[in-house]
Amino acid sequence: MALGRLPRSATRTRTPFPYQQLFILGLCRICEPIAFMSIFPYIYFMITSFHITNDEDQVGLYAGLVTSAFAFAEFSTGVFWGRLSDKIGRKPVLMIGLIGTLLSMLVFGFASSLPVALIARALGGALNGNIGVLQTTVAEIVTEKEHQPSAYAIMPFVWSLGSILGPLIGGALAEPCKNYPSVFSQGTLFDAYPFLLPNMVCAVILVVGILVGILFLEETHQEKRYRRDIGLETGRKILRLFDKAGGLESFDKLQDANFEESRSLLEDEAPPGYRTTEGSPRYPSSRSLSPAAPPYTRSTLGVQPHKKAAPPSIQTAFTRPVIVHIIGYGILAYHTMSFDQLMPIFLSSKVSTVPPKLPFQFTGGFGMNSRDEGVLMVGQGFYAMFAQAVLFPLLAKRFGCLKVFRMAVILWPALYFLVPYTVLLPPQYRVLGICFCLLWRTTAQALTYPPNNIMLANSAPSMLVLGAINGVAGSTASLCRAFGPTITGFVYSKGLSIGVSGLGWWVTGLVCIMGAMESLLMEERTNDSSGPSPMDDEEEATSDHTMIDPLTIDAAIVAATRPDDSNAENISKILIPLHPENRLPA
Repeated sequence: MALGRLPRSATRTRTPFPYQQLFILGLCRICEPIAFMSIFPYIYFMITSFHITNDEDQVGLYAGLVTSAFAFAEFSTGVFWGRLSDKIGRKPVLMIGLIGTLLSMLVFGFASSLPVALIARALGGALNGNIGVLQTTVAEIVTEKEHQPSAYAIMPFVWSLGSILGPLIGGALAEPCKNYPSVFSQGTLFDAYPFLLPNMVCAVILVVGILVGILFLEETHQEKRYRRDIGLETGRKILRLFDKAGGLESFDKLQDANFEESRSLLEDEAPPGYRTTEGSPRYPSSRSLSPAAPPYTRSTLGVQPHKKAAPPSIQTAFTRPVIVHIIGYGILAYHTMSFDQLMPIFLSSKVSTVPPKLPFQFTGGFGMNSRDEGVLMVGQGFYAMFAQAVLFPLLAKRFGCLKVFRMAVILWPALYFLVPYTVLLPPQYRVLGICFCLLWRTTAQALTYPPNNIMLANSAPSMLVLGAINGVAGSTASLCRAFGPTITGFVYSKGLSIGVSGLGWWVTGLVCIMGAMESLLMEERTNDSSGPSPMDDEEEATSDHTMIDPLTIDAAIVAATRPDDSNAENISKILIPLHPENRLPA
């Protein structure tokens, strides 16, 4: 009697939450926001030290150019890195991105002119395609739908933590000869290059992240994850040296044994969807019975090899749902970066003494100093970690990603229209009003970026092109982040010239309304039984339609150990009748 293929629901087992790999990925990820955000406390003073202009407004313009250089370069290479990760794997591209950031920080620290600073930032953006590749890696690590909200909240959480640590490092270590004369003497290297020290510290952090990634991060690409990884093997050996109890060593031996067994059974043209790391019955003594026995493969047994399912082309990969989510990602990047640029200017602007002419004509800000602004930013960062790690997973599990996303983007435009009016509040309520706006903005951001990333990954027609999709999404976001502050800054300046300081905020709010309307076109594809996921589609396309009985496998192994020349014939008699083409109707 032929054995039919078991339904997916009967064979699929739930995998535990991948804490270890997500933790390692987070350690690699946190290096980048620390390095990226560390320049903001001292970029104004760095531009001033170049002696380009004495006009403070021009200094702000050049500082914006330095920030935009990274985003424009990242946009130009994002698709390339995404497609390259589909070809060579995610881990190599992630490591190249970290190395590129490391080189960029060192060059930036030694910059003594604006062109060198621009080249350094552009170098970091061009060599770093990790925005899209990271999202692809998370999508391949997390295969269970119920794990997605928590997993996709980790990377924004890590970014928020890095955005707190980065400015602290940059602000504390910039111009050390001026701020710590008893420790750093005049005439030394740090006097000639006053902004080198924070960049060197960030470089050391990046070296640690690179080493952690090489030694402990596993490849997640469906086809590349089975190749030998010397770095990962070295990391396991290092862990064994520090293991005193021996439990880790036993675990690694078992893991290695299962992996070698899976690879030996399936390496002969087995498709990715059919591979498994679960152990099957083993006979260690079988090799000694017939040391000269020839290798038995699918071809010698008369069984046709599985055909690997070809990944969809780039043109067919960008379906309507994919394009809709990418556009939504770009709109988010545009107005969130615009908010980040406008808020510090708004807080530091002097309090206006000109009576307002409601509803639209009024100017002025809060007149805060950099220390008070820093306290607000740090508080915002800590709340962002809470919102991303706790609030979003709870709401996503309760209502679903699409509903949470729509709720946030539909309410978000009102924030942009309300922020300018906080300067009209009574003095004792102004700080409370701006804190409320910052909490609103942080909550909205925590409830939009992770679900958009989840829905984008789930809408991909194949996991084999997810790198290219996330590469395009990352490039789109980088382009919007580059243009957003430039356009918003121009509109804000025009508004000040006509006595309407809220103009930049309100125009950004119109863009946010476009994002809210665009969210109505989005669809949520899940990975549960209601519909196949991209991974399930590939397993269906590449796996055989038959399951061989384990007893048959045992019989084939025993037949292979007989020291005569009829092994292939014996095994063929066992396995060939079970091949789909030779099977009799049940």
